[in-house]
Amino acid sequence: MNGSNLNQIRVLVTGAGGPAAIAVIRSLGVIRKFNLIAGDMDPWAAGLYLVPPENRVVLLPADHAEFIENLLAICKSKEISILISTVDGELEPVALNIAGFDAAGTKVLGAPLHILLETLDKFALARKCLLVVGIPRTELLDSADFSNWTFPVVIKPRWGSGSKGVRLVSQPDDITHLDLENEMLIQEYLPGDEYSIDVLATCVGVPIAAVPRLRVRVDSGIAVAGRSLCDTDLEEFGKQVVATLELPFISNVQAKRRASGELCLLEVNPRVPGSIALTKASGIDMVRLSVDELLGIAIPVGIKHREVAMVRPLADVVIECADLVEGAMPFASDQHPPVKPLALGAK
Repeated sequence: MNGSNLNQIRVLVTGAGGPAAIAVIRSLGVIRKFNLIAGDMDPWAAGLYLVPPENRVVLLPADHAEFIENLLAICKSKEISILISTVDGELEPVALNIAGFDAAGTKVLGAPLHILLETLDKFALARKCLLVVGIPRTELLDSADFSNWTFPVVIKPRWGSGSKGVRLVSQPDDITHLDLENEMLIQEYLPGDEYSIDVLATCVGVPIAAVPRLRVRVDSGIAVAGRSLCDTDLEEFGKQVVATLELPFISNVQAKRRASGELCLLEVNPRVPGSIALTKASGIDMVRLSVDELLGIAIPVGIKHREVAMVRPLADVVIECADLVEGAMPFASDQHPPVKPLALGAK
C-alpha cells in the first residue's frame, strides 16, 4: 500500500482512556493522517475526545459475553482496516477470534493466540526464557517449600497486569494471612533498579529496535516519570526476550536487577505500553513503524534513539456538553441530548 492511500485507512484504537491509546492516536493522527476511531467502555475516556464525534465508540467490557460480537459489528460497520487494542483483557478474546476479524477485513496489530498465552502466563514465561536471560527464582505458591526461600519474597498472580495483586512479603507466616483467590507465584525479590524496554519487531517476531526506560516513578503499574536510556546491554536483553517469544510488532519487556547487578526478567506486556510516548520522543516512533510493518511498508533497521526524560502533568480537555458521548452524564428531558455517534450503521 502506498503512502497516498494511508489517509483512507480506518484505525480503531481501544482503551482510549489510557496513555497508550492516547499516544497511538497522537502518533498516527499527526504523522500519517489516518482516519482514527477511538473506543472505550467509559464515555468519559479522554482519548475519545481527541477524534471527531462520529469517530467515537463505546465498547463493552472485555469480559462481557457479547464483547467480541459487538467489536466485530463495529469493525464491519465502521469499515475498520486496523484494530489496535491497548487493553490487556481484550488481547486474548481478540486473538481467539482472529478469523472473524480477518473476514471483516480488519487487520489486528497483535500477537497470535499461542504466543500471547505463553507470554501472559508469568510461570510459562519464566520457563520459556530461563536459558536465554536472567530469571528470578519463580515457583507456584501452592507447591513452594518456604523453608528453602530467602525472605522477603514477592507474591504475584500467575496472570494479571498493572501490578494488581503483587505483594512484598517479609516472612512465611504473612503468606497465610493473605486473601488469595487466583493461582499465585512466589518469586525472588530483586532490590535493584527497574527498567521497561520497548521493543519493535517484524510481523514474525524478529527484533528491529529496543528503547530501554528507567521507571523513576510508578502509579498503579504505569510510569508517571521516567527517562529513556542508551544502554546496549538493556537493548540486547529486550531483543533476546522478544526473539525467544517471537512476539510481533510492539511489546514491553520489564526487568529488574539483583543486588549483584544481574538483570532479570519480570514480565512481558505484548501490546503498546503506556509510556510509548517517551520512546517516540527518544527518536523511534514504534507505533507508526509497526503499522507500516502490518501494511507491508518497508521499515528501516538500525534505528538510533537518544536519552530524554518525561513527566506526566495533569492536562485538561474542555468539551461542549452536546459533544459528550451518550452515557457520560444525565440530561433533563427538556434538554437536547448529547450526540450519539455510536450507531453501528454509521460510517
